[in-house]
Amino acid sequence: MKAAVGDRLVVESVQRGGTGRVGIVMALYHTDGSPPYLVRWLDEERETLCFYPGPDARIEHFLEWRPESP
Repeated sequence: MKAAVGDRLVVESVQRGGTGRVGIVMALYHTDGSPPYLVRWLDEERETLCFYPGPDARIEHFLEWRPESP
């Protein structure tokens, strides 16, 4: 998994009917974009300093999810 600052990190719920989490990658610890990441979670407005994504996570690159400009 490779990320860049500004990418979304989406973690799916492993429980049936549960909700996932979405965060924004705020900083990288490795120049090649590999984990861990500093992630700001959108639902809790808090940060995880050293997040290692598991198999239930995916990266949405900034250019894929950013809104179109009018």
